[in-house]
Amino acid sequence: MNTRYIILLLLLTSSIKGFSITEDWGKTGHRVTGEIADSYLTEKAKRNIAELLKGQGLAFVSIYADEIKSDDRYRVYSPWHYVNFSFDKKYGEDTPSERGDLIQGIQKCIEVLKSDTAPAEDKEFYLKMLVHFVGDLHQPLHVGRGEDKGGNDIQVRWFNDGSNLHRVWDTEMIDYYKMSYTELANNADELSLSEVEAIEKGDVLDWVYESQSLAKKVYTSANVGEKLGYKYMYNNFPTVRSQLQKGGIRLAKILNEIFG
Repeated sequence: MNTRYIILLLLLTSSIKGFSITEDWGKTGHRVTGEIADSYLTEKAKRNIAELLKGQGLAFVSIYADEIKSDDRYRVYSPWHYVNFSFDKKYGEDTPSERGDLIQGIQKCIEVLKSDTAPAEDKEFYLKMLVHFVGDLHQPLHVGRGEDKGGNDIQVRWFNDGSNLHRVWDTEMIDYYKMSYTELANNADELSLSEVEAIEKGDVLDWVYESQSLAKKVYTSANVGEKLGYKYMYNNFPTVRSQLQKGGIRLAKILNEIFG
């Protein structure tokens, strides 16, 4: 078979696979963030959240925002999983999307959860969404470039399989590590109080800029068509683990301010 044809076929297969993936951090990554957040909640926040979620844990509800994507009634929330704005500008210097974005989505969730008049049913819904969106915020390519769909259009190979840069960061590295979400959460880095406080510092917009800074590095980490494997995992998985942990700590900070 012609070598040029083989390459074209592989990239096409990769492209099809890439566009079918809609999960952010994948199920395992989101559950890690939820599990870590739970360990940083105050006792009061834990009680209030357990009551609102009817006993379900943060890890359990962390993928709810992905699960509802197949329901047309919730299509309006699809743009809330990401935010794209120029790397050389601040958020808001260009008019934010009228359809909403990750920042607006998180703000809406917090607004409802802080409301004295919102019904419990709405608060439960937006709490589940918030858990997911804070996780999304810490996947760097969810704050990537709009023109390549946050790396979805950058076709690469993950070991011997077709993939794309976004999928590698969402799921491939995490799944390749072969640990459950509880194992990953239980083996998160031990942090001092001052280190936790440093992670908690700032607000949602500060954390978005931090993720965007990481996204710039991710874009330079691989070329179109490149075969990624052990070396890529060695160089980048520590960043994935760090982002999952930061997401959990910062989610807990938000929830403690609301419920604690």
